[in-house]
Amino acid sequence: MEYFAHDSAIVDENCQIGEGTKVWHFSHIMTNCIIGKNCNIGQNVVVSPEVILGDNVKVQNNVSIYTGVTCEDDVFLGPSMVFTNVINPRSAVNRRGQYSRTVVRKGVSIGANATIVCGNDIGQFAFIGAGTVVTKEVLPYALIVGNPGRQIGWISEFGHRLNFDENGTAKCSESNELYTLSNGHVTKNI
Repeated sequence: MEYFAHDSAIVDENCQIGEGTKVWHFSHIMTNCIIGKNCNIGQNVVVSPEVILGDNVKVQNNVSIYTGVTCEDDVFLGPSMVFTNVINPRSAVNRRGQYSRTVVRKGVSIGANATIVCGNDIGQFAFIGAGTVVTKEVLPYALIVGNPGRQIGWISEFGHRLNFDENGTAKCSESNELYTLSNGHVTKNI
């Protein structure tokens, strides 16, 4: 086995788990999941059938990732955050097979206790603050907080607020990389 699973973890059949990944106490990886290399699946995490996690995804304790969710590489899922997968759940109505898809793009961070309402993709390197409820699509590099979530700014790939000048240019305070804001969208200068 190229990955580590704690003795109390349950890993169902037909899962693909990459080299160097760790699955910790009381977590359940359900059938037909694809989990990349060097991921960390914290304590008491559920990864439902057919979820896809890229490489280097960090899943903190008590997270629920339901069918329909795809997380690309380098995603951080904070403690006790949750995804939904049905927009109108009812106990007496079976909606299996009607799961909405949610894609979390490369480099996204989602804070503790956040809720991502299904069908709302999150753009690359966006930052979702702790306790935020995401109810609509999130742009790349957007900083989102509150309930319902609202954009309060832009953030760099290193996780620092971007302050754009009159020319629409900002510099990350840590990496010194430059970003451009044009027509309501941010791109990193290459």
